[in-house]
Amino acid sequence: MNRGPRSSCNDRAVSPHESHHPSAVHSHAHGHGPAAPVSRHLRKVIAAVLIPFAAAVAVGLVVLWPGGAPGHKPSGVGFDQPTEQARVVKVAEVNCADVHAEQQPQPSSPTGQPPAGGGTKGKPCQQATIKVTTGENAGRTFQAVVTPDALRHYTTGQEVVVAYSPKAPKDLQYAVSDVDRTLPMWVLAALFAFAVVIVGRLRGVLALVALAASFVVLTLFILPAILQGSNPLVVAVVGGSAIMLIALYLCHGLTARTSVAVLGTLASLLLIGLLGSVFINWALLTGNTDDTTGLVHGLYPDIEIRGLLLAGIIIGSLGVLDDVTVTQTAAVWELKEADPSAGWRKLYGAAMRIGRDHIASVVNTLVLAYAGAALPLLLLFSIAQSGVGTVATSEVVAEEVVRTLVGSIGLVAAVPLTTLLAALVVSADRMGPGMPGDSGPGVVRQSGAGSGDVVGAGMATGAAESRPGRRGGRGRRRKR
Repeated sequence: MNRGPRSSCNDRAVSPHESHHPSAVHSHAHGHGPAAPVSRHLRKVIAAVLIPFAAAVAVGLVVLWPGGAPGHKPSGVGFDQPTEQARVVKVAEVNCADVHAEQQPQPSSPTGQPPAGGGTKGKPCQQATIKVTTGENAGRTFQAVVTPDALRHYTTGQEVVVAYSPKAPKDLQYAVSDVDRTLPMWVLAALFAFAVVIVGRLRGVLALVALAASFVVLTLFILPAILQGSNPLVVAVVGGSAIMLIALYLCHGLTARTSVAVLGTLASLLLIGLLGSVFINWALLTGNTDDTTGLVHGLYPDIEIRGLLLAGIIIGSLGVLDDVTVTQTAAVWELKEADPSAGWRKLYGAAMRIGRDHIASVVNTLVLAYAGAALPLLLLFSIAQSGVGTVATSEVVAEEVVRTLVGSIGLVAAVPLTTLLAALVVSADRMGPGMPGDSGPGVVRQSGAGSGDVVGAGMATGAAESRPGRRGGRGRRRKR
Protein backbone atom coordinates (compact mmCIF):
# COMPACT_ATOMS: atom_id res chain seq x y z
CA MET A 1 0.00 0.00 0.00
CA ASN A 2 1.36 3.35 -1.00
CA ARG A 3 1.60 5.62 2.00
CA GLY A 4 3.05 8.58 0.17
CA PRO A 5 6.59 9.93 -0.05
CA ARG A 6 8.81 10.15 3.04
CA SER A 7 10.77 13.19 4.14
CA SER A 8 14.52 13.03 3.60
CA CYS A 9 15.24 14.82 6.92
CA ASN A 10 14.14 12.26 9.49
CA ASP A 11 12.24 9.68 7.48
CA ARG A 12 8.90 10.63 9.02
CA ALA A 13 6.03 9.25 7.03
CA VAL A 14 3.97 11.84 5.17
CA SER A 15 0.27 11.29 4.60
CA PRO A 16 -1.35 11.55 1.18
CA HIS A 17 -2.97 14.75 2.36
CA GLU A 18 0.43 16.22 3.11
CA SER A 19 1.83 15.06 -0.19
CA HIS A 20 -0.41 17.56 -1.93
CA HIS A 21 1.11 20.38 0.10
CA PRO A 22 4.71 20.82 -1.07
CA SER A 23 5.29 23.59 1.41
CA ALA A 24 4.74 21.26 4.32
CA VAL A 25 7.11 18.61 2.97
CA HIS A 26 9.72 21.16 1.94
CA SER A 27 9.71 22.86 5.34
CA HIS A 28 10.11 19.52 7.06
CA ALA A 29 13.06 18.62 4.89
CA HIS A 30 14.86 21.75 5.99
CA GLY A 31 14.27 21.49 9.70
CA HIS A 32 17.88 22.10 10.72
CA GLY A 33 17.60 25.88 10.99
CA PRO A 34 16.86 28.01 14.06
CA ALA A 35 14.43 26.72 16.64
CA ALA A 36 10.82 27.05 15.56
CA PRO A 37 8.73 29.68 17.35
CA VAL A 38 6.41 28.65 20.13
CA SER A 39 2.66 28.83 19.89
CA ARG A 40 0.65 31.99 20.20
CA HIS A 41 -0.96 30.80 23.44
CA LEU A 42 2.40 30.17 25.09
CA ARG A 43 3.72 33.52 23.93
CA LYS A 44 0.74 35.14 25.65
CA VAL A 45 1.50 33.29 28.88
CA ILE A 46 5.16 34.38 28.84
CA ALA A 47 4.19 37.95 27.96
CA ALA A 48 1.73 38.01 30.86
CA VAL A 49 4.69 37.47 33.19
CA LEU A 50 7.38 39.55 31.52
CA ILE A 51 5.41 42.62 30.40
CA PRO A 52 4.42 43.62 33.97
CA PHE A 53 8.02 43.00 35.04
CA ALA A 54 9.40 45.17 32.24
CA ALA A 55 6.81 47.84 33.04
CA ALA A 56 7.85 47.79 36.71
CA VAL A 57 11.50 48.21 35.69
CA ALA A 58 10.59 51.17 33.45
CA VAL A 59 8.61 52.79 36.28
CA GLY A 60 11.53 52.23 38.64
CA LEU A 61 13.90 53.91 36.20
CA VAL A 62 11.61 56.92 35.93
CA VAL A 63 10.99 57.23 39.67
CA LEU A 64 14.62 56.75 40.71
CA TRP A 65 16.21 58.59 37.79
CA PRO A 66 18.78 60.88 39.45
CA GLY A 67 19.11 63.53 36.74
CA GLY A 68 22.88 63.53 37.06
CA ALA A 69 25.33 63.26 39.93
CA PRO A 70 24.83 65.66 42.84
CA GLY A 71 26.88 68.83 42.93
CA HIS A 72 30.08 68.46 44.87
CA LYS A 73 33.06 70.68 45.62
CA PRO A 74 36.27 68.60 45.66
CA SER A 75 37.83 68.29 49.09
CA GLY A 76 41.35 67.68 47.78
CA VAL A 77 41.64 64.42 49.74
CA GLY A 78 42.63 61.18 48.03
CA PHE A 79 40.65 60.58 44.88
CA ASP A 80 38.49 63.61 45.59
CA GLN A 81 40.77 66.00 43.71
CA PRO A 82 40.32 67.75 40.37
CA THR A 83 42.75 66.49 37.76
CA GLU A 84 44.36 68.04 34.69
CA GLN A 85 46.52 66.83 31.83
CA ALA A 86 50.26 67.59 31.81
CA ARG A 87 53.45 66.69 29.95
CA VAL A 88 56.99 65.93 31.11
CA VAL A 89 59.21 68.51 29.38
CA LYS A 90 62.56 67.72 31.02
CA VAL A 91 64.19 64.96 33.09
CA ALA A 92 67.52 65.47 34.85
CA GLU A 93 69.58 63.38 37.25
CA VAL A 94 70.29 65.03 40.61
CA ASN A 95 71.80 64.09 43.92
CA CYS A 96 69.07 62.82 46.21
CA ALA A 97 70.47 64.77 49.16
CA ASP A 98 70.32 68.04 47.18
CA VAL A 99 66.57 67.66 46.65
CA HIS A 100 65.90 66.34 50.17
CA ALA A 101 65.02 62.89 48.90
CA GLU A 102 67.81 60.89 50.52
CA GLN A 103 66.70 57.39 51.46
CA GLN A 104 66.42 56.56 55.14
CA PRO A 105 68.30 53.43 56.31
CA GLN A 106 65.98 50.44 56.71
CA PRO A 107 66.34 47.75 59.40
CA SER A 108 67.34 44.25 58.40
CA SER A 109 64.59 41.69 58.00
CA PRO A 110 64.01 39.11 60.80
CA THR A 111 65.61 36.42 58.61
CA GLY A 112 68.86 38.38 58.36
CA GLN A 113 68.39 39.25 54.71
CA PRO A 114 69.45 42.74 53.57
CA PRO A 115 66.62 45.29 53.42
CA ALA A 116 64.69 45.74 50.19
CA GLY A 117 65.98 48.51 47.98
CA GLY A 118 69.56 48.07 49.02
CA GLY A 119 70.60 47.82 45.39
CA THR A 120 69.56 51.43 44.78
CA LYS A 121 71.83 52.95 47.40
CA GLY A 122 74.09 55.62 45.95
CA LYS A 123 72.10 55.97 42.71
CA PRO A 124 70.98 59.47 41.66
CA CYS A 125 67.41 60.70 41.78
CA GLN A 126 65.41 62.03 38.85
CA GLN A 127 64.01 65.54 38.79
CA ALA A 128 61.23 65.89 36.22
CA THR A 129 59.95 69.26 35.03
CA ILE A 130 56.24 68.94 34.25
CA LYS A 131 54.08 71.42 32.34
CA VAL A 132 50.31 71.62 32.91
CA THR A 133 48.48 71.56 29.55
CA THR A 134 44.80 71.92 30.56
CA GLY A 135 42.76 73.92 33.04
CA GLU A 136 42.94 77.48 34.29
CA ASN A 137 46.66 77.18 35.03
CA ALA A 138 47.67 75.73 31.66
CA GLY A 139 51.33 76.53 30.97
CA ARG A 140 52.46 76.44 34.60
CA THR A 141 55.40 74.17 35.35
CA PHE A 142 56.42 72.35 38.51
CA GLN A 143 59.03 69.81 39.48
CA ALA A 144 58.66 66.25 40.74
CA VAL A 145 61.44 64.15 42.28
CA VAL A 146 61.62 60.42 41.62
CA THR A 147 63.75 58.28 43.93
CA PRO A 148 65.77 55.32 42.55
CA ASP A 149 63.52 52.72 44.21
CA ALA A 150 60.30 54.22 42.79
CA LEU A 151 58.27 51.93 40.54
CA ARG A 152 57.40 54.71 38.12
CA HIS A 153 59.96 56.80 36.24
CA TYR A 154 59.38 59.54 33.67
CA THR A 155 60.69 60.26 30.19
CA THR A 156 60.74 63.52 28.26
CA GLY A 157 57.50 64.04 26.33
CA GLN A 158 55.51 61.60 28.44
CA GLU A 159 51.84 62.53 29.09
CA VAL A 160 50.77 62.41 32.75
CA VAL A 161 47.76 63.23 34.92
CA VAL A 162 48.22 65.74 37.74
CA ALA A 163 46.04 66.40 40.79
CA TYR A 164 45.26 69.99 41.75
CA SER A 165 44.97 71.18 45.37
CA PRO A 166 43.94 74.86 45.27
CA LYS A 167 44.35 75.36 49.03
CA ALA A 168 47.97 74.19 49.08
CA PRO A 169 50.97 76.58 48.68
CA LYS A 170 51.51 77.58 45.07
CA ASP A 171 54.62 75.42 44.63
CA LEU A 172 52.76 72.37 45.96
CA GLN A 173 49.39 72.77 44.27
CA TYR A 174 50.13 70.25 41.53
CA ALA A 175 51.38 66.68 41.93
CA VAL A 176 51.55 63.78 39.50
CA SER A 177 48.77 61.31 40.30
CA ASP A 178 49.01 58.95 37.34
CA VAL A 179 50.24 58.50 33.79
CA ASP A 180 48.08 59.06 30.73
CA ARG A 181 47.00 55.67 29.36
CA THR A 182 44.49 56.93 26.80
CA LEU A 183 46.23 55.54 23.70
CA PRO A 184 46.91 51.95 24.88
CA MET A 185 43.45 51.66 26.39
CA TRP A 186 41.74 52.77 23.17
CA VAL A 187 43.90 50.43 21.11
CA LEU A 188 43.01 47.52 23.39
CA ALA A 189 39.31 48.41 23.20
CA ALA A 190 39.53 48.53 19.39
CA LEU A 191 41.21 45.10 19.29
CA PHE A 192 38.50 43.71 21.55
CA ALA A 193 35.72 45.13 19.38
CA PHE A 194 37.43 43.86 16.22
CA ALA A 195 37.75 40.33 17.63
CA VAL A 196 34.11 40.28 18.77
CA VAL A 197 32.79 41.49 15.40
CA ILE A 198 35.02 39.18 13.32
CA VAL A 199 34.02 36.07 15.26
CA GLY A 200 30.48 37.01 16.30
CA ARG A 201 29.50 38.94 13.15
CA LEU A 202 26.02 40.45 13.65
CA ARG A 203 25.70 38.91 17.11
CA GLY A 204 29.06 40.44 17.97
CA VAL A 205 27.88 43.89 16.86
CA LEU A 206 24.72 43.52 18.93
CA ALA A 207 26.79 42.39 21.91
CA LEU A 208 28.90 45.55 21.67
CA VAL A 209 25.75 47.67 21.50
CA ALA A 210 24.42 45.88 24.58
CA LEU A 211 27.73 46.47 26.36
CA ALA A 212 27.51 50.18 25.59
CA ALA A 213 23.91 50.25 26.85
CA SER A 214 24.96 48.53 30.08
CA PHE A 215 27.70 51.12 30.57
CA VAL A 216 25.16 53.91 30.01
CA VAL A 217 22.77 52.47 32.61
CA LEU A 218 25.63 52.06 35.08
CA THR A 219 27.07 55.57 34.68
CA LEU A 220 23.86 57.55 34.11
CA PHE A 221 21.52 55.74 36.47
CA ILE A 222 23.04 53.37 39.03
CA LEU A 223 26.01 55.45 40.22
CA PRO A 224 24.28 58.88 40.30
CA ALA A 225 21.16 57.41 41.95
CA ILE A 226 23.24 55.91 44.75
CA LEU A 227 25.07 59.22 45.20
CA GLN A 228 21.70 60.99 45.39
CA GLY A 229 20.84 58.87 48.44
CA SER A 230 18.53 56.23 46.92
CA ASN A 231 18.59 52.77 48.44
CA PRO A 232 21.54 50.97 46.78
CA LEU A 233 19.74 47.61 46.77
CA VAL A 234 16.65 48.98 45.01
CA VAL A 235 18.82 50.87 42.53
CA ALA A 236 20.88 47.75 41.80
CA VAL A 237 17.77 45.60 41.27
CA VAL A 238 16.14 48.12 38.92
CA GLY A 239 19.36 48.95 37.06
CA GLY A 240 20.46 45.33 36.87
CA SER A 241 17.06 44.27 35.55
CA ALA A 242 17.22 46.97 32.88
CA ILE A 243 20.69 45.80 31.85
CA MET A 244 19.47 42.21 31.75
CA LEU A 245 16.46 42.99 29.54
CA ILE A 246 18.47 45.15 27.15
CA ALA A 247 21.40 42.76 26.84
CA LEU A 248 19.47 39.51 26.49
CA TYR A 249 16.79 40.67 24.07
CA LEU A 250 19.21 42.73 22.01
CA CYS A 251 21.75 39.93 21.66
CA HIS A 252 19.41 36.94 21.38
CA GLY A 253 16.22 38.36 19.93
CA LEU A 254 12.69 38.87 21.16
CA THR A 255 11.86 35.17 21.38
CA ALA A 256 10.36 32.72 23.86
CA ARG A 257 13.79 31.16 24.31
CA THR A 258 15.22 34.50 25.43
CA SER A 259 12.19 35.10 27.66
CA VAL A 260 12.81 31.82 29.47
CA ALA A 261 16.44 32.88 30.05
CA VAL A 262 15.18 36.22 31.41
CA LEU A 263 12.86 34.45 33.85
CA GLY A 264 15.66 32.15 35.01
CA THR A 265 18.02 35.09 35.50
CA LEU A 266 15.40 37.05 37.42
CA ALA A 267 14.68 34.15 39.79
CA SER A 268 18.39 33.68 40.46
CA LEU A 269 18.92 37.39 41.09
CA LEU A 270 16.12 37.37 43.66
CA LEU A 271 17.77 34.41 45.39
CA ILE A 272 21.14 36.18 45.41
CA GLY A 273 19.57 39.33 46.86
CA LEU A 274 17.82 37.36 49.62
CA LEU A 275 20.88 35.31 50.59
CA GLY A 276 23.16 38.34 50.41
CA SER A 277 20.92 40.36 52.71
CA VAL A 278 20.66 37.51 55.24
CA PHE A 279 24.38 36.73 55.46
CA ILE A 280 25.60 40.34 55.34
CA ASN A 281 23.42 41.07 58.40
CA TRP A 282 24.21 37.78 60.12
CA ALA A 283 27.97 38.17 59.66
CA LEU A 284 27.76 41.82 60.80
CA LEU A 285 29.55 43.08 57.69
CA THR A 286 29.72 46.87 57.44
CA GLY A 287 31.02 47.14 53.87
CA ASN A 288 33.55 49.77 55.00
CA THR A 289 36.76 47.80 54.55
CA ASP A 290 39.05 50.04 52.51
CA ASP A 291 40.11 53.65 52.14
CA THR A 292 37.98 54.21 49.03
CA THR A 293 34.78 53.10 50.72
CA GLY A 294 35.64 55.17 53.77
CA LEU A 295 36.22 58.24 51.60
CA VAL A 296 32.88 57.75 49.81
CA HIS A 297 31.10 57.40 53.14
CA GLY A 298 32.86 60.51 54.47
CA LEU A 299 31.90 62.60 51.44
CA TYR A 300 28.33 61.24 51.27
CA PRO A 301 27.24 60.17 54.77
CA ASP A 302 23.71 59.37 53.58
CA ILE A 303 24.91 56.46 51.43
CA GLU A 304 24.10 53.10 53.00
CA ILE A 305 27.44 51.32 52.75
CA ARG A 306 26.00 47.92 53.68
CA GLY A 307 23.42 48.26 50.93
CA LEU A 308 26.22 49.25 48.58
CA LEU A 309 27.93 45.94 49.34
CA LEU A 310 24.75 44.00 48.52
CA ALA A 311 24.25 45.99 45.32
CA GLY A 312 27.78 45.10 44.26
CA ILE A 313 27.06 41.40 44.77
CA ILE A 314 23.96 41.57 42.57
CA ILE A 315 25.57 43.53 39.75
CA GLY A 316 28.73 41.43 39.86
CA SER A 317 26.74 38.20 39.50
CA LEU A 318 24.52 39.45 36.68
CA GLY A 319 26.98 38.98 33.83
CA VAL A 320 27.77 35.37 34.66
CA LEU A 321 24.10 34.60 35.28
CA ASP A 322 23.21 35.73 31.76
CA ASP A 323 25.74 33.30 30.34
CA VAL A 324 24.43 30.37 32.38
CA THR A 325 20.73 30.92 31.68
CA VAL A 326 21.14 31.57 27.96
CA THR A 327 23.34 28.48 27.56
CA GLN A 328 20.94 26.18 29.40
CA THR A 329 17.90 27.48 27.54
CA ALA A 330 19.64 27.05 24.19
CA ALA A 331 20.67 23.52 25.16
CA VAL A 332 17.07 22.53 25.91
CA TRP A 333 15.81 24.00 22.66
CA GLU A 334 18.49 22.26 20.60
CA LEU A 335 17.86 18.94 22.34
CA LYS A 336 14.16 19.25 21.52
CA GLU A 337 14.97 20.00 17.89
CA ALA A 338 17.21 16.93 17.74
CA ASP A 339 14.59 14.69 19.35
CA PRO A 340 11.06 16.09 18.91
CA SER A 341 9.55 13.10 20.74
CA ALA A 342 11.46 13.81 23.97
CA GLY A 343 9.36 14.75 26.99
CA TRP A 344 10.30 17.30 29.59
CA ARG A 345 11.91 14.75 31.91
CA LYS A 346 14.24 13.49 29.21
CA LEU A 347 15.08 17.03 28.13
CA TYR A 348 15.74 18.09 31.71
CA GLY A 349 18.05 15.15 32.36
CA ALA A 350 20.06 15.66 29.19
CA ALA A 351 20.37 19.44 29.65
CA MET A 352 21.39 19.03 33.29
CA ARG A 353 24.33 16.87 32.23
CA ILE A 354 25.49 19.89 30.25
CA GLY A 355 24.66 22.19 33.13
CA ARG A 356 26.74 20.31 35.68
CA ASP A 357 29.86 20.84 33.60
CA HIS A 358 28.91 24.49 33.28
CA ILE A 359 28.48 24.81 37.04
CA ALA A 360 31.95 23.44 37.73
CA SER A 361 33.66 25.85 35.36
CA VAL A 362 31.62 28.95 36.24
CA VAL A 363 31.98 28.59 40.02
CA ASN A 364 35.71 28.10 39.69
CA THR A 365 35.90 31.16 37.44
CA LEU A 366 34.01 33.33 39.93
CA VAL A 367 36.12 32.22 42.89
CA LEU A 368 39.39 32.79 41.05
CA ALA A 369 38.21 36.20 39.82
CA TYR A 370 37.57 37.40 43.38
CA ALA A 371 40.78 35.78 44.64
CA GLY A 372 42.77 37.54 41.92
CA ALA A 373 41.24 40.90 42.85
CA ALA A 374 42.14 40.35 46.52
CA LEU A 375 45.60 38.89 45.86
CA PRO A 376 47.60 41.74 47.48
CA LEU A 377 45.45 41.41 50.59
CA LEU A 378 46.00 37.66 50.73
CA LEU A 379 49.74 38.24 50.41
CA LEU A 380 49.66 40.52 53.46
CA PHE A 381 47.95 37.81 55.49
CA SER A 382 50.54 35.30 54.33
CA ILE A 383 53.35 37.63 55.39
CA ALA A 384 51.72 38.01 58.82
CA GLN A 385 51.53 34.19 59.06
CA SER A 386 47.87 34.34 60.10
CA GLY A 387 45.87 31.15 60.37
CA VAL A 388 43.30 30.22 57.75
CA GLY A 389 40.44 30.67 60.21
CA THR A 390 41.66 34.11 61.24
CA VAL A 391 42.03 35.22 57.65
CA ALA A 392 38.66 33.88 56.49
CA THR A 393 36.68 35.43 59.35
CA SER A 394 38.31 38.88 59.25
CA GLU A 395 35.86 41.39 57.82
CA VAL A 396 37.97 42.38 54.84
CA VAL A 397 38.20 38.74 53.68
CA ALA A 398 34.78 37.63 54.94
CA GLU A 399 33.25 40.30 52.72
CA GLU A 400 34.82 38.70 49.65
CA VAL A 401 33.90 35.21 50.87
CA VAL A 402 30.24 36.19 51.26
CA ARG A 403 30.30 37.94 47.88
CA THR A 404 31.78 34.84 46.21
CA LEU A 405 29.67 32.18 47.87
CA VAL A 406 26.35 34.02 47.57
CA GLY A 407 26.99 34.69 43.90
CA SER A 408 28.03 31.06 43.36
CA ILE A 409 24.87 29.74 45.03
CA GLY A 410 22.83 31.91 42.68
CA LEU A 411 24.75 30.56 39.69
CA VAL A 412 24.29 26.96 40.82
CA ALA A 413 20.57 27.48 41.38
CA ALA A 414 20.19 29.14 37.97
CA VAL A 415 21.07 25.91 36.15
CA PRO A 416 18.24 23.62 37.41
CA LEU A 417 15.74 26.50 37.57
CA THR A 418 16.31 27.65 34.00
CA THR A 419 16.64 24.11 32.65
CA LEU A 420 13.37 22.99 34.25
CA LEU A 421 11.53 26.08 33.06
CA ALA A 422 12.84 25.68 29.50
CA ALA A 423 12.01 21.96 29.42
CA LEU A 424 8.45 22.57 30.61
CA VAL A 425 7.91 25.39 28.15
CA VAL A 426 9.25 23.63 25.07
CA SER A 427 7.49 20.34 25.94
CA ALA A 428 4.14 21.90 26.78
CA ASP A 429 4.21 23.81 23.52
CA ARG A 430 5.11 20.87 21.26
CA MET A 431 3.11 17.95 22.69
CA GLY A 432 0.28 16.59 20.68
CA PRO A 433 -3.26 16.71 22.09
CA GLY A 434 -4.05 13.94 24.51
CA MET A 435 -0.45 12.73 24.85
CA PRO A 436 1.04 12.20 28.32
CA GLY A 437 4.31 13.81 29.26
CA ASP A 438 6.96 11.31 28.20
CA SER A 439 4.98 8.49 26.60
CA GLY A 440 4.31 9.76 23.13
CA PRO A 441 5.87 11.75 20.33
CA GLY A 442 5.66 15.49 20.46
CA VAL A 443 4.34 18.00 18.04
CA VAL A 444 6.72 18.77 15.21
CA ARG A 445 6.05 22.39 14.44
CA GLN A 446 7.38 23.56 11.12
CA SER A 447 7.77 26.96 9.59
CA GLY A 448 6.19 27.69 6.27
CA ALA A 449 3.66 24.86 6.50
CA GLY A 450 0.72 26.93 5.50
CA SER A 451 -2.00 27.85 7.95
CA GLY A 452 -1.49 24.83 10.20
CA ASP A 453 1.33 23.00 11.96
CA VAL A 454 2.34 19.45 11.15
CA VAL A 455 1.66 17.26 14.17
CA GLY A 456 2.97 13.75 14.77
CA ALA A 457 0.11 11.30 14.82
CA GLY A 458 -0.44 8.45 17.14
CA MET A 459 -1.26 7.61 20.69
CA ALA A 460 0.75 5.17 22.78
CA THR A 461 -0.17 2.33 20.40
CA GLY A 462 0.95 4.27 17.35
CA ALA A 463 4.18 5.63 18.72
CA ALA A 464 6.28 3.09 16.85
CA GLU A 465 4.97 4.30 13.54
CA SER A 466 6.17 7.84 14.16
CA ARG A 467 9.75 6.86 14.97
CA PRO A 468 12.48 7.60 12.42
CA GLY A 469 12.97 4.83 9.90
CA ARG A 470 9.40 3.47 10.22
CA ARG A 471 6.72 3.83 7.59
CA GLY A 472 3.02 4.25 8.01
CA GLY A 473 2.75 7.33 10.20
CA ARG A 474 -0.05 9.65 9.31
CA GLY A 475 -0.19 13.39 9.77
CA ARG A 476 -3.07 15.71 10.32
CA ARG A 477 -3.41 19.44 10.55
CA ARG A 478 -4.19 21.39 13.64
CA LYS A 479 -5.59 24.89 13.62
CA ARG A 480 -3.76 27.53 15.65
